[in-house]
Amino acid sequence: MSLIDTHTHIYLPDFDNDINAMLDRAYRNGIEKIFLPAIDSETHDRVLKLCQTRGGIDPKPTIYPMMGVHPCSIKENYKEELEIACEYLNNGTKYYAVGEIGLDFYWDVTYREQQFEAFDIQIGWAMERGLPIVIHSRKSTYECIEVVKKYKGRINGIFHCFSGSLEEAREIIKLGFYLGIGGVATYKNSGLREVLPQIGLSNIVFETDAPYLTPVPHRGKRNEPAYIKLICEEVAKIMSKGYSEVAETTTQNALKVFNIS
Repeated sequence: MSLIDTHTHIYLPDFDNDINAMLDRAYRNGIEKIFLPAIDSETHDRVLKLCQTRGGIDPKPTIYPMMGVHPCSIKENYKEELEIACEYLNNGTKYYAVGEIGLDFYWDVTYREQQFEAFDIQIGWAMERGLPIVIHSRKSTYECIEVVKKYKGRINGIFHCFSGSLEEAREIIKLGFYLGIGGVATYKNSGLREVLPQIGLSNIVFETDAPYLTPVPHRGKRNEPAYIKLICEEVAKIMSKGYSEVAETTTQNALKVFNIS
């Protein structure tokens, strides 16, 4: 049964020493497609290089790039970062989403207003190109929902790393977005254990956010796409569903949002 990792940063140096072995482990665990969100100009080339160099290696998951500027990279030079990302979007490469973009009020709110500006600009890029968006919303889920409401019916995508309330989940679903569910679902005190049974399989996709947010029983170690299988197993238990049904539905959801037939 195939699975999809809709959000992973395996182009980071954390994976330089075992990238091929790691991807082979993913493939052996049923992960056939992997989507790479962009961060900023420091990593855009790494994203594209990984997508290109894995092209002729079998067996393999297929790797797909996104493009955008992460909210934590919105600083004093944010206009330059946006300009660079826009140039990449126009370089002839096929991108599958604008992401990851959004708001982050956890680490630093110095550039709060600039984050809102950059978010709106990048949503505009997605609408112009008919692409979905992948939203980072740490300590800012409500604010991100309010931004997206302005574009309701004109944009879709994923709220990455969702761990919010049932009310927030329902608001996101009403906007036509999916909830990105990752390793947090396996944590003992995760609120997702109460939320997931009430929202339905048709509204979620899976992600690792590797190398971060590693699921149990590997928590504390580096995350990797192979662990999507663990997330799927846990969500199946939480939602009282069969593993195959969860895998099939979430895979179809991911294909739909990224417009892959």
